[in-house]
Amino acid sequence: MHTHDIELGVSDVLQHHISRHVVALKPVSQRKLDFEHKRPRILRECVAEATGVFFYVFPGIAAIASFTLNTTGALPVSFFSNILQVGFAFALGIAFAIITVAPVSGGHFNPAITICFAIWQGFPWKKVPHYILSQIFGSFMAGLVLMGCYWPEIQALRAADIAAHGTAVFNGGAASILCSFPNPNQTNQGYLFFQEFMVDAFLGFIIWAVLDPANPFVSPVSAPFTIGLAYAVMVWGFAVNTISTNLARDLGTRFVATIFFGREAFTASNGYSWISILINIPATICATAFYEFMIRDSLQQMGKGHAQHEEGEDGLMRHLTKTGTVQDYRNNRGIEQGYSTALTGKEGLANGNEKREMV
Repeated sequence: MHTHDIELGVSDVLQHHISRHVVALKPVSQRKLDFEHKRPRILRECVAEATGVFFYVFPGIAAIASFTLNTTGALPVSFFSNILQVGFAFALGIAFAIITVAPVSGGHFNPAITICFAIWQGFPWKKVPHYILSQIFGSFMAGLVLMGCYWPEIQALRAADIAAHGTAVFNGGAASILCSFPNPNQTNQGYLFFQEFMVDAFLGFIIWAVLDPANPFVSPVSAPFTIGLAYAVMVWGFAVNTISTNLARDLGTRFVATIFFGREAFTASNGYSWISILINIPATICATAFYEFMIRDSLQQMGKGHAQHEEGEDGLMRHLTKTGTVQDYRNNRGIEQGYSTALTGKEGLANGNEKREMV
């Protein structure tokens, strides 16, 4: 265990107690090493993306199921009958997804984020289709498992919906447990477009700011919960109307809704599904473009050692000399090193704690 990645006070405690409280791992066999060596990297990444989306979607739609089933039942349970628990379920699901599998794939869990990484951060375009299909598959499996867990209750609700409304595909109906539908009075597609666009742009900007290695206010430890909380506040603010926020989350579960509730899952509400499925991509691209062009400070990233000039140190020095900012750059770099030393008790930023690509 490398205790240099943990705060010094915690490290001191662990060094005294770790040998007594942690079971030693058994030796790694050569067979296992050979298997892991032959295992395709892209397979691990795709499995991680699918698993992460499952961990994110499954608790979220399970909370929606308990919310919908209890608020429509004869004896509502107050704790399971409010939007607060739905927001927390999605927030913690996202945090768990990032914590468990983000080190393998980068933790995108959203086609829009994958595309933005390809546009701005050099993520290989050839991997983009694999990631997106894996994300949709993870959401699809979450929907199937949820239907298996709540099958009797959902079938009873479906029968009641059909008896009362002639369909189960509407906001608050059985199908809305799996995917989003607008309220019956929300017939203006422009209004629905604007709402989804702003919610997704907000989330995209927050994610990009959290993943900026030059941001001193977010550590790798807090990033999963910060991103999850951003999703939660959007759920609390707009889920009463309807939001999707993620192509994979909506499309995967909408396929499941189509299996059990028919093609109306795609055609209901004047074809609202195209808004919930597609709008998050241009919205997230716009938000990340705004961050890249107006907020990002690449010189600060290089000063902190998180990036380098494409022509190396010589290219950086030519730029600093041309702009007359050599001394400012050196002063800022010294301030950052001093600030880091004060926080961590050692020179520079903590090794190994650079933020990964996460949703």
